[in-house]
Amino acid sequence: MNLYSFLRPLLFRIDPETAHHIILHALNISYRLKLGKLLFLPPFAQPCEIMGLRFPNCIGLAAGLDKNGDYIDALAALGFGFIEIGTTTPRPQPGNPAPRLFRLPQAQAIINRMGFNNKGVDYLVERVKRARFSGILGINIGKNFDTPLEKAVDDYLNCMRKVYPYAGYIALNISSPNTPGLRNLQQKENLARLIESLKEEQHRLKSTHGRYVPLAVKVAPDLESDEVNTIAEVLTEFAIDAVIATNTTLNHQSVEQLPYGRENGGLSGAPLRSQSTQIIQQFSRKLDLPIIGVGGIMGGADAREKIAAGASLIQIYSGLIYSGPELIREIAKIFKNNNNLQ
Repeated sequence: MNLYSFLRPLLFRIDPETAHHIILHALNISYRLKLGKLLFLPPFAQPCEIMGLRFPNCIGLAAGLDKNGDYIDALAALGFGFIEIGTTTPRPQPGNPAPRLFRLPQAQAIINRMGFNNKGVDYLVERVKRARFSGILGINIGKNFDTPLEKAVDDYLNCMRKVYPYAGYIALNISSPNTPGLRNLQQKENLARLIESLKEEQHRLKSTHGRYVPLAVKVAPDLESDEVNTIAEVLTEFAIDAVIATNTTLNHQSVEQLPYGRENGGLSGAPLRSQSTQIIQQFSRKLDLPIIGVGGIMGGADAREKIAAGASLIQIYSGLIYSGPELIREIAKIFKNNNNLQ
């Protein structure tokens, strides 16, 4: 039994959001005391080139676990090749009222309605400046909850300008179900207006900073085929650099009979696996660009499924909560045993 298998039953007796902070603080302490190498085995070093970036390995941490960039180095010590922090917004905001995070252990699932709770982009940038992480750092950006949809582009531009010098890539979160109206940015006219403005700014910032920082768009799993086609057309037209598929789902049908299964919010974990994989397959058929696969990856077989569907990189979140850091190494073995995947 590994250490996390021992700790998880204790953590699962605590309120989920409280446990979240406890484990992150514990990781930070272990990192500062240089205990990480004693507690966790790092995954294999398996560099891959995606989006013009060289990743130490193809396994990443999805956005949402470290919203403010407070734990970059501690999380990196678990062996991730890339870490995505955020979602960050121009101004600090508290997010939705608690309770807003729910475990569904019977389904290996989580429901959250956090609502982009974060300390704002300026705080995040200061934390990033202090980090020593040598892998690829993704920074996930969004709009404040009270910014009207017609002015959303201003929020994304604001964040983009501030994080650009420090990001390996920038992820545009237009698909969280917990900010009212945000998913409307996936509609054709709204998406085209947003992406066109951000791509123009990307090229201006490239000239200013002397480096090109790729843009990735994070999409919802709750898309119909025609919506996938429309989004793919817009992303192709404006030469976006990657797709992150997918965010959490509003489809709770598989868990609605479980305790907390009817709570409002986005569902992640094992029930999301198939839905996310289907979206990856659809985008893979329509797009000739990298896809970062995320959603329901609870073990190596799930990662293999995402790769077969068209994902070039893998991100985990809920799987880390249920399986612990050993999951990183398990997925790394999938890449090692399938050299043709890169």
